[in-house]
Amino acid sequence: MRICILDDVERVALGSADWASLAADEVVALDRHVSDADDLVALLAPYDVVVAQRERTPLPREVLERLPNLRLLVTTGVRNAAIDLRACADLGITVCNTGSGGGNPVVELAWALLLAAVRDVPGRVASMRAGEWRPTAGRTIEGLTLGLLGLGKTGTRMARIAQAFGMQVVAWSENLTDEAAAAHGVRRVTKHDLFATSDVVSIHTVLSGRTRGIVGEPELRAMRADAWLVNTSRGPVCDEAAVVRACREGWIAGAALDVFEVEPLPADHELRTLPNVVLTPHIGYVTREGLRDWFAGAVEDIAAYAAGTPIRTITA
Repeated sequence: MRICILDDVERVALGSADWASLAADEVVALDRHVSDADDLVALLAPYDVVVAQRERTPLPREVLERLPNLRLLVTTGVRNAAIDLRACADLGITVCNTGSGGGNPVVELAWALLLAAVRDVPGRVASMRAGEWRPTAGRTIEGLTLGLLGLGKTGTRMARIAQAFGMQVVAWSENLTDEAAAAHGVRRVTKHDLFATSDVVSIHTVLSGRTRGIVGEPELRAMRADAWLVNTSRGPVCDEAAVVRACREGWIAGAALDVFEVEPLPADHELRTLPNVVLTPHIGYVTREGLRDWFAGAVEDIAAYAAGTPIRTITA
């Protein structure tokens, strides 16, 4: 058995789980992202097991068809929209997940980004490093309104923390009811009102055909000029070009983003140049504890597959 772990850019995979217990012929962790499909195929061709780190590397049919040795594909986390599950089924590739792991680090990062944005922490850090002393007036979040696009697992945790800060919380999603929102001390509003009345809109919805591009120019233009957008969900939930224009032209105060339409974010992308945009490289789920849980789950998945009893399998 030969195992390849993709996108171990943090260089923690091999030390985070007992890979030796698998008695594999080879376990290798790639500490760089490979974006070219031909290069990816050449690297993965010898391996019969691949561990994918969430959605960092797309694995479409045209790549999978060129990997005849691949028998097991493990994804960290619960789901991975970058894997063509139908192609895996057609090609006889078993796909497993590692479970969600403990805690909810995405919520923690969402709050880190939100607070950094409204108090201009990145700007003040850069100013201090430049030898300046230039305080700026940020926002007090107590009394402000947090709008949650999605009130699932992460959204409800966001709501509890917002309430502890003394914020008002409103929410919208396609199937959200008044009763479900009220159970969490949240007021359900229309989609338009979510964007029009919130001081901060934070996105907490999965990426699907229904949610792709759900935040576009109409929603961003509905926001006030002093309101912020936070996205720790998935980049394609937003129309990225519209977000760039909203920040550049002052439709909104700015954006705090951990996810992007294309990842890694191109080095020359305009988002990198805008002073009212706080950026992180999709680290919402990247904690030592979370990665440890996920890689331990990957070892369990591989051991179960090798024993002929696959666990946590995913189908299209």
